Amino acid sequence: MSAIIWRKIISASISGSLFAILLALIVPNAFGESISSITDYIFTFILATPVYLMYSFPVILIYGVLTSIVSDIISNLITRKNNNKKIEVILTVIFHVFFGLILLPFSLGAAILFLITDKLIQKSNYKFNWVHSVKSLAIPCAVWLLFMGMIYLEHIFSNLKEVLV
Repeated sequence: MSAIIWRKIISASISGSLFAILLALIVPNAFGESISSITDYIFTFILATPVYLMYSFPVILIYGVLTSIVSDIISNLITRKNNNKKIEVILTVIFHVFFGLILLPFSLGAAILFLITDKLIQKSNYKFNWVHSVKSLAIPCAVWLLFMGMIYLEHIFSNLKEVLV
C-alpha cells in the first residue's frame, strides 16, 4: 500500500506541474483581459504559470492523491471476484472523472492528467519508495523557480532598456 502512495505523490508532482503549464498556455490571463501581441501572450503565460502552480499543486497533491487511492481501492474491490483488468481500468477512469467534476472544467482536466501520468508510471513496474516521492517534489519547485526566474529576467531587461534610453 505504501508503494502506491509514493507512486501517487510522484504522479501528483508531475501532473501538477504539467497542469499549471498547460493551463497557463490555454488560459494565460485568468481575468479575461485581451492580449494584443505574441510577446504579451508569452509574458502573460510566463507570469500565470507560477500562480497557477501555487494554487493548483497543493490541491492536486492532497485531493488528487487521496481520491486516486480511493478510486483504485473501490475499482479493485468491485472487480476482485472476476479479476477483469479491463473493467478495473474502466472503473478507475470513471471514478477519476467523477472526483474530477468538483470544479469543472479545470479539476476534470487535472484529474485526467493525473490518471494518465499515474497509469504511465504504474506501467513501468518500478518500485518507488518515500525517497523517490520526496525527490519528485522538486519538480514543481523547479518549474516555479524557472518561471519566476524568467519573470525576474524580464524585469531586469525592461528596467535596463529604460535606463539606456
